[in-house]
Amino acid sequence: MNTEEIKRVKQRYNIVGNSDGLNRALDVALQVAPTDLSVLIFGESGVGKEIIPRVIHDNSPRKRERYFAINCGSIPEGTIDSELFGHEKGSFTGAIGESEGYFGVANKGTIFLDEVGELPLATQARLLRVLETGEYIRVGGQKIMKTDVRIVAATNVNMQKAISEGRFREDLYYRLNTIPIQMPSLRERGQDIILLFRLFALQMAEKYRIPKITLTDEAKAIMLNYKWPGNVRQLKNITEQMSVLSQNREIDAKTLLQFIPKDEESTQLATISSGGSHSYESEREMVFKILYDMKGSIGDLKREMNSMRKQLDEARNLSGAASYGNQITSYEPGTTALTPVGAQSPSPITNIEEAEAEEIREPETLNLSHLGRQMVEKALERNGGNRKKAAQELGISDRTLYRRIKQYGLDKDKQDE
Repeated sequence: MNTEEIKRVKQRYNIVGNSDGLNRALDVALQVAPTDLSVLIFGESGVGKEIIPRVIHDNSPRKRERYFAINCGSIPEGTIDSELFGHEKGSFTGAIGESEGYFGVANKGTIFLDEVGELPLATQARLLRVLETGEYIRVGGQKIMKTDVRIVAATNVNMQKAISEGRFREDLYYRLNTIPIQMPSLRERGQDIILLFRLFALQMAEKYRIPKITLTDEAKAIMLNYKWPGNVRQLKNITEQMSVLSQNREIDAKTLLQFIPKDEESTQLATISSGGSHSYESEREMVFKILYDMKGSIGDLKREMNSMRKQLDEARNLSGAASYGNQITSYEPGTTALTPVGAQSPSPITNIEEAEAEEIREPETLNLSHLGRQMVEKALERNGGNRKKAAQELGISDRTLYRRIKQYGLDKDKQDE
């Protein structure tokens, strides 16, 4: 590790800190700068990942060429391909002329793709082709374009999880991750927290001509033990707030705790949101629940229909009426009566609850009511009068059994006893 070179870089880019993680990241950036290898920078939001690609570009043979920093998460999905790879005239509404795109304009230079994990899958495929062959096609075009661009990317997402969930291409990940650089979180940088606080406090004092704030020993201990989920960005914001709002220029523990949020617990790497920022898990669960409930209702209806068919078959066998088969042609689910040959079909039942409560209205000539009464009586007798078990044996719902008991007068017989 070239400490003198790292010190020079810190002075040039106003980088404050001496932690091992920070020095290691700067050292790798300086070593990879003279090459054209792709670099992928990992780190939580707010750790200062944007410094590394600038260091790489300014210390590379491309330093006199153009440098573009692009936030992939801020470009709408519908226009990102046009922004990156350009478009032909008339390729879409509003395309009044040709556009070279960033990859055309930045030829021979460097492109920094921040939040690369937010790229749509279609754009990822285009980017992979550029990385492998240096070729791309403009939106709406057919001509193959060539570009010579150094790509440095950064992400604050868990890439392995994104790959396993199919939201990021594994081949693109390994192509970008030729040289990985890990930027440490602020809570991992120890005394750098106090150094950064002093820098931000001094900047506020000079900018607004106010006395500089300082920390007591107790306040420093709280600073060092806090998780800093927002990292350097959060530390700068809190320092600026205290510089303006605090009456005392010496910040003690009580004052500091008034500015540090108490409910900040998340310190893990962020995950990619589905479709930009949307997940369909809750909607999927709702649909499954609706389908499951519908399945139960339809299942009850099917059991009811099967029970009706079964009773008709038994009645036909018991009665031996040959005319029964000639008179009744079919029974269609969703109807309330048997349909004789040549008769007009009744209106279908549209409500499932009505279908459950409906009974078969048998032709009086067959005297099926008597047979049905016998079946219900025997089922109740076998189950000791337990209506629930009797209904299960008959393959009908409790409500239908109750209606038939009333229809056949079995409840009155019970009272008479």
